[in-house]
Amino acid sequence: MKTFLRTILVLTAAAAACFAQKWEFGGAGGGSFLNSVAVSGGPASATAGFQSSAALSGYIGYSQYRHIGGEIRYAYLPTNLRLTSGGTDATFSGVSHVLHYDLIFKTARNGGKVQLFAAVGGGVKVFRGTGAEHASQSLSQYGLFTKTQQLKPMASVGAGVKFALSKKVFLRAEFRDYITQFPTEVITPPSGSVKYGKILHDLVPMIGIAFEM
Repeated sequence: MKTFLRTILVLTAAAAACFAQKWEFGGAGGGSFLNSVAVSGGPASATAGFQSSAALSGYIGYSQYRHIGGEIRYAYLPTNLRLTSGGTDATFSGVSHVLHYDLIFKTARNGGKVQLFAAVGGGVKVFRGTGAEHASQSLSQYGLFTKTQQLKPMASVGAGVKFALSKKVFLRAEFRDYITQFPTEVITPPSGSVKYGKILHDLVPMIGIAFEM
């Protein structure tokens, strides 16, 4: 985490020294849609994962070159923990926090009102269980919900489009995929014989407002 934040500060400071750069900041809202992973080794088929939720995000970015820039972004995702088997669901309150830096590759507007962009980068995602733990839990043969948190390295990829509402204000629609390993300290296998799938994809569509400086 410290290494990642230090890298962001270095990159931001370097960008600030560039004469021709433009700064941009904004906020967005949307949804968070995570896949579930298969649970193997239990008495029947099951899946482990997180419920879909809202997503709130804010960012600050810069354009160092005509077609290349960068962004630092934070997102809040109130995603509850979930186990499912045979039509039965077990859930537990939770949230996730995302912090990442992306390189932005964009088309030139050339006086037009529409600009396309793609994003690729990385950062960290913090998974937190926030519910009350109980000695007896539904579907505990497949996993145990814990009131703890776990930080995972994260890859970020995405794309979107900006529509100019005025010279300095833009409507921004985008789609992100936040890719991490499954947090087995937050949803914990009950024994060594129970195994979880490895990769989580968090698909996050968002719409927001951007301002250029």
